[in-house]
Amino acid sequence: EQYKRSMANTDITLQATQNLVDIIWKDQPSAPTKKSFPYETEFAGATQSSKRKTLAKELKINGNSAAVITLPEGIAWLLNIRGGDVEHLPIVQAFSILHSNNEVDIFVDKRKVENLKEHFGNGINLYNENDFLSQLTRLTGSICIDKSSLPFAAYESLLASKATLDPRGDITALPKACKNETELSRARDAHLIDAIAMCKFLCWLNSQSAGILTEIDIVIELESCRSANPELHDISFETICASGPNAALPHYRVNNDSNRTIKNGEVILIDSGGQYKSGTTDITRTTALGQVSSEIKQAFTLVLKGMISISKLRFPKGMAGCDLDAFARVFLWSEGLDFAHGTGHGVGQFLSVHEGPQRLSRTSNVPFEAGMIISNEPGFYKEGHFGIRIENLLTVTKAPKLEHSVVAEMFIFETLNFVPIDKSLIEKDLMSTDEIVWLNEYHSQCREKIRAHLDENERIWLDHATNKL
Repeated sequence: EQYKRSMANTDITLQATQNLVDIIWKDQPSAPTKKSFPYETEFAGATQSSKRKTLAKELKINGNSAAVITLPEGIAWLLNIRGGDVEHLPIVQAFSILHSNNEVDIFVDKRKVENLKEHFGNGINLYNENDFLSQLTRLTGSICIDKSSLPFAAYESLLASKATLDPRGDITALPKACKNETELSRARDAHLIDAIAMCKFLCWLNSQSAGILTEIDIVIELESCRSANPELHDISFETICASGPNAALPHYRVNNDSNRTIKNGEVILIDSGGQYKSGTTDITRTTALGQVSSEIKQAFTLVLKGMISISKLRFPKGMAGCDLDAFARVFLWSEGLDFAHGTGHGVGQFLSVHEGPQRLSRTSNVPFEAGMIISNEPGFYKEGHFGIRIENLLTVTKAPKLEHSVVAEMFIFETLNFVPIDKSLIEKDLMSTDEIVWLNEYHSQCREKIRAHLDENERIWLDHATNKL
């Protein structure tokens, strides 16, 4: 529709065709057929039948006869299933229709879900993938759709039906984003497991000498530390390890051509995460081998101040990412600096490490709600020289009521990651007393939560890393 509007006064017309890539890609690999598996209620916190009933009730209230769900993350959440169709993302590729009578039609390669008959029970109807478009043409009444994710072919099929379209968005997006108490408890477990692996890794890294290790060496060691725990299902995305000028590229991925040896005094930016059945993790730490320049220390400290500012916020209900994003940037702005990406993204529960609808960004108008998980990752990147990013995941939680507050309801953030921040990169004179108190308390929590899970050498490292600034 946007393309059509932009071409309204031109001689250009849009014409649907067969996928041109499919025509010329003769050696395409076969579609994935890995078996899906149930995501048990002890992790999900609600049964798939109760989720269906809740959303079906919402459909009835809004006068919808059905909702078309085309994002696999939403289907995975709704039906409490996970799969292996996409690397690092435990989803099942499928389409679905949720009806207002609680029933779900799922369109999927049946080989992937034949083991889920007992899990599905009554009310879930299996169809072949190729039946999706024809079933859409049979729908009647008001159909809830999400225009941003609905394939054009599905849109055309709905237009050919006797249904009317209600484009109010993905009906699963908000309830999926607002984790329940079971999901949050499990997420804390996942982040504890992940923090232990990260601390073991950082102990190893901080004991290394410059001029020997490469970026790929570091990635291999970190992934080895994570995979040592059998609860790891997969990493949550390709690990970012960027040193020196490579760190100035916010989403750099090392390969054999770009791989470089870590030099003395260079920053090392490491952004990584894990997929555990109890949750999805994402964390960034910036460190160095050897002494860094005063310019790097200043930039690191300004980034840290922004990260602490977000972590400490108390804000009224109804605020969105666009209302809070500046708190992460104000210290950089004061020095004429900034970063060219959002401050944070939503995170799924044993699903996508990048999940909407919430974001911590100048462009996000979605209000924060209790239970949402968001990343807090300000940075600074000097092209051709160095890059800095510090990231923790936060969950939105209701703030305790203040005695004289005139605001009806307020939120605060709970930090989920507990991995030390490199104090050797901090310019203490730039830190306020409150910021130092926050950092010391955070490091005290890191020590309390992690120390018992480390060996003697790692405990020595942790004690030093979490000493008061």
